[in-house]
Amino acid sequence: MTDSKKKLNIAMIGHGFIARAHSNAFHQVGRFFPVAYDLNLRVICGRNRPNLEAMASQWGWHEVATDWQEVVNRSDIQVVDIAVPNALHSSIAITAAKAGRIVLCEKPLAMSLEQAEAMAETVKQVPNLVWFNYRRVPAVAFAKQLIEEGRLGDIFHYRAWYLNQSGNDPSKAAGWRYTRAEAGSGATGDLLSHAVDLALHLNGEISELCATTHTFAPGRDVDDAAMLMVRFANGSVGTLEVSRYGVGCRNRNAFEINGSKGMIRFDLENMNRLEFFDATQAPNLQASRNLLVTGPDHPYSGNFWKPGHEIGYEHTFIATLGDFLQSLERGQRFRPNFDDGVAVHRILDAVEKSTQARAWIKIGDAG
Repeated sequence: MTDSKKKLNIAMIGHGFIARAHSNAFHQVGRFFPVAYDLNLRVICGRNRPNLEAMASQWGWHEVATDWQEVVNRSDIQVVDIAVPNALHSSIAITAAKAGRIVLCEKPLAMSLEQAEAMAETVKQVPNLVWFNYRRVPAVAFAKQLIEEGRLGDIFHYRAWYLNQSGNDPSKAAGWRYTRAEAGSGATGDLLSHAVDLALHLNGEISELCATTHTFAPGRDVDDAAMLMVRFANGSVGTLEVSRYGVGCRNRNAFEINGSKGMIRFDLENMNRLEFFDATQAPNLQASRNLLVTGPDHPYSGNFWKPGHEIGYEHTFIATLGDFLQSLERGQRFRPNFDDGVAVHRILDAVEKSTQARAWIKIGDAG
């Protein structure tokens, strides 16, 4: 029987940790989602040929290359996936979009708001995605569902924190994420971008903020921590805190939302669980419920395992890619896309301005 699926040849630029997560998603997505495409891992590109060859062998990439411009402009490539240091995102994405490629890009989208806006304008004519994968954690998607159903009522508070202890590890000091020339920023781009994307996704536009950043390591030219007070367009207030010196936290991407009818709380370090408090119940019955969000009738429970069987970090990339490919088949706009990446950068830009001015900063004309 003839395979009716359309083949998409993928070029991935980058071969580090996140490239493994993407490679796994490319292999696995068709096993969990009914997609109309046959993904062919055509070529992986980077600067270290021995590492490239090892990566290609382990993850099933057919070719290796060291010149990204040549790869992006190849006529047999339909998809370009960008998994390199932030300083390279813009040039690769713009070149790929001008060549008519589907563009997938890691976060943060760019080195600056202006650069992100230029990228978003260029990719308008091609399908695009930003890998804000935490939107696709089933517990986060269920939190979004509860909010949209009005189960929290009017939102009062949004609190978020993303803490790890990577900055306290001397072996990380020389990595590209810790240099402004390659990363653009430190914890703000690396961690706060995720926290901001979830805040915008779950609670809507941020209208103004007041922020401070701090660097703990002597001589380091990027921030190690950031703290924000924010006002949302929906009338709620919030705090966001990120740090690479959150000793005791491995990857604590968490949020809590308090509303007139209830509360939800999530922590990535316990990613299959969502805490829910229903304030509409009789006072003598009110208590937090620790929900196992693996089905039945939970987001993505029909794609992965039977109820009660937990999923992991890798499934968030699989679900992101699965939703993207289904949107691509239907000709629909996918989110998060480059415009969402710009919205996050608008907040990161305001964080920098607020830190310098030690003042509240309004975000565009939101709210």
